[in-house]
Amino acid sequence: MSTHEALWIVVGDIHDDCRRLLAIPELAAAEGIIISGDLTFNGGVQAAEKVLQFCQAQAKTVFAQIGNMDKPEVNDWLEGLGCNIHRKVRALNPDIALFGIGGSTQTPFATPSEFSENDYSEWLSALWEEASCFQSSVLISHNPPKNTQCDFIPGPDIHVGAQSVRDFIEFVQPSVCICGHIHEGRAQEMLGKTQVINPGTLADGGYVLLHIAGQSVQAELKTLS
Repeated sequence: MSTHEALWIVVGDIHDDCRRLLAIPELAAAEGIIISGDLTFNGGVQAAEKVLQFCQAQAKTVFAQIGNMDKPEVNDWLEGLGCNIHRKVRALNPDIALFGIGGSTQTPFATPSEFSENDYSEWLSALWEEASCFQSSVLISHNPPKNTQCDFIPGPDIHVGAQSVRDFIEFVQPSVCICGHIHEGRAQEMLGKTQVINPGTLADGGYVLLHIAGQSVQAELKTLS
């Protein structure tokens, strides 16, 4: 069992603007940065590269995945760099798995990287076949689970998360699920034993601290003033 303690910073919905990353007080002590999706605003590799390079200048390890606003070519580019977490399992330590699904379910806006609920169900099942051998797990899902505080859009009062993500969480109960996509859905709640957090956009000061030690993982929702 690993006893090494590590701190990771999770951000998302960057949309080409990384500047507030420098204001995160825990940044210097962090093991690395995890980007939950939407590096760009409808951008391709050129835009995503600027974001990733900015993050890599601040941390020795950066993991990332596409959001719905990133063009599909960004996924292939991240894969080539070896830092992709979309449909990938990574080890945060020997006991804790990190795995991700990027993009989103269909939106009214025909954004660049949208997938079906069936896609997500199949991808999550395949990921769990690999991640289930770890003692604890962290799911990074750009699309929030359906019918939570994290997928709620005020005004029309509708929930726009993924049912497939919710079904997976309820069945598997990963330790933590960190999501994004819905900027207004900055919130945290429990789905059974799983802590679900949407930090909102980085521009609005939202981020998550992941505290890792042995088999233990704890997530903390933070907001810059």
